[in-house]
Amino acid sequence: MDRELAPEIVRQSRTRNYTIAAVVVIVAVVAIYFFRNVLKTSIEASRIRTATAEVGPVENSLNATGEVIPAYEQIITSPIRASIRRVLMTPGTQIKPGQAILDLDKSMTIIDFEKMQDQLALKRNSIEQLRMKLNKNLFDAEADDQIKSLNINRLKAELEDTRRLQKVGGRTQEDVTRAENNLRIAELEKKKLENDLSYNRQSMGASLKETTLQAQIEEKNLKELNRKLNQANIIADRPGVLTWVNENIGSAVNEGEILAKLADLGSFRIEGSCSDIYADQVKAGLPVIVKVNETNLRGLITQVKPAVKNGVVQFVVQLNDNHHASLRPNMKVEVFVVTSQTARAVRVANGPAFKGKKSQFVYILNDKGMAQRREIEVGLSNFDFVEVKSGIQPGEKVIITDLSEFEHLQEITIDNKTN
Repeated sequence: MDRELAPEIVRQSRTRNYTIAAVVVIVAVVAIYFFRNVLKTSIEASRIRTATAEVGPVENSLNATGEVIPAYEQIITSPIRASIRRVLMTPGTQIKPGQAILDLDKSMTIIDFEKMQDQLALKRNSIEQLRMKLNKNLFDAEADDQIKSLNINRLKAELEDTRRLQKVGGRTQEDVTRAENNLRIAELEKKKLENDLSYNRQSMGASLKETTLQAQIEEKNLKELNRKLNQANIIADRPGVLTWVNENIGSAVNEGEILAKLADLGSFRIEGSCSDIYADQVKAGLPVIVKVNETNLRGLITQVKPAVKNGVVQFVVQLNDNHHASLRPNMKVEVFVVTSQTARAVRVANGPAFKGKKSQFVYILNDKGMAQRREIEVGLSNFDFVEVKSGIQPGEKVIITDLSEFEHLQEITIDNKTN
């Protein structure tokens, strides 16, 4: 005899059946959706963008980034060791020539300047003392030489007298020899004295010259320090905009430390950078296109930095229109370095359909509303245009939207219907 099933078992069985049915429905819906997309052969016209092939110039370019900086920026450094007493101008202020920017405390350097003045005065005084001493020594040597000359004359006279007396028997030969020796010794002493006198004259000139040169060096150092003291009045010498200033009042600054930056915002240049894989292609003199918002500005690379830092090559761009109204300091811009160009080529506006391959497939739109798959050969390219070497004729419409989902189809129907 059959028993009636428990309500719990009935509910579990019913729930399991519902679950199986729901899973089957979901799988069926997914399968239908999948096959519908796989077999889909049409696309709404609103989803695609087309471009007409034309004949014109095409430039091949490398992508880079850039920053707008003032074409001229003066860096004002501290000429002396000092401390910042007051900040008279703030960043962003328009500066005129002669306006003070900072007030430095120059007291320590002024003390050093006064010390150097005293040292120079002492050196000049020592020069005068040396000159007086040397003059005295020279005078004494010249007097000794004159005395020695008189002594030689006396000895010559005595020798003559001794020889005469020898002839009459009043002197011996020994007396004559002694007189001759005395005269010879006196002449040698005079010769030695004359040599010392000549040496003293030369050494006096050399000593004076050395001391004078030392004084001249100290005088030049004093003039240099005086010049630095005058420069320590941080005053603008040309018009511009103050882009940066050291506002740490009371802080000490060393000689050569940056105090302020003054820029001419009437003209700008671009500092660009790109990957070092393009290092052999980026050269000075290459034309450049700089994209500022929706504006394209042209220029030339004037300098390529020799060092590669962190895998990046840096270069400087001089713009043809370096005072364009769209340029702003520190603005980030797109830079395209033109490495080659073709004057007349079949070109198409660049878009997602072009993958950067030399040979690829695109869809050509005909007059019947059909898009036909066609293989083309791509040449030069930039952010505006792609050169088509073969596969497309001028006047044909090319779909530049990415249609990778239809790559298995030779033809696609373009649906122009609107809801």
